[in-house]
Amino acid sequence: MDNRAIGIFDSGLGGLTAAAALRELMPREKIIYFADSARVPYGAMSREQLLIMARQDLELLASFSVKFIIAACGTVSSNAAQIIESFPIPSLGVLKPGIQAMSRIPGHAPLGIIATAASIKAGAFRRELELLCPGREIVDLPCPDFVPLIESGHTQPHDPLLIEAVERSLRPAKGLGMAALLLGCTHYGIIAPAIRDFLGGGVELVSASESAAQAACACLERLGLQGDGCGETLYYTSGDAEEFSAAASRLLGREIRAGQLPAMDIK
Repeated sequence: MDNRAIGIFDSGLGGLTAAAALRELMPREKIIYFADSARVPYGAMSREQLLIMARQDLELLASFSVKFIIAACGTVSSNAAQIIESFPIPSLGVLKPGIQAMSRIPGHAPLGIIATAASIKAGAFRRELELLCPGREIVDLPCPDFVPLIESGHTQPHDPLLIEAVERSLRPAKGLGMAALLLGCTHYGIIAPAIRDFLGGGVELVSASESAAQAACACLERLGLQGDGCGETLYYTSGDAEEFSAAASRLLGREIRAGQLPAMDIK
């Protein structure tokens, strides 16, 4: 048994969906969650900035002596896969697990991907899915408005601002007869009910967060790194700790207290 923590990072609240999925699969593991809220949203950053930030986030979690790291950020996963995969501590992103889940969707109907503008621009989600599903129609859409709305508390499916943003962003995909839609940004799982309401029940929503948690669980078992601790989760943020704690508590349905870490500069 290895009772060192599993590290998870994201630009803000979105990675909490991956942490929750991992907690359900591995209830006795210790988790350290880092929200780089001082620099949210990552989707507005350049690829050069994202490469620097990915390494900084990985190294920050490594300073806690974690045994495994999940880059619970679709933007980082699609722009800095090589940095994640070559890091000295075993690490994975959410891109490949999400795409592998999408590739198992049966039939010939189109497959959709939604992610941040930086992720869609990088093209990694589309390329990976095209490799696994040659000849199948793929629709990929940037949804840059979602993360700022989620981070500012607009998460309920009846919220007028959220409804308008979902309709505006996903209108090109409605009516295409998609079999499934990949939520390629971990934030998007938080507003899955609003997305489902707009697209209808005929489109399966595939969570990159849940897929990554399942892949991490399998990898930890394969490497013999499973823990048998008390299931503690520690939260840290580079932004305002009180604001993050309040927002995370609302999403998780229980009170959490996040520690404050210094904001990092892009150098």
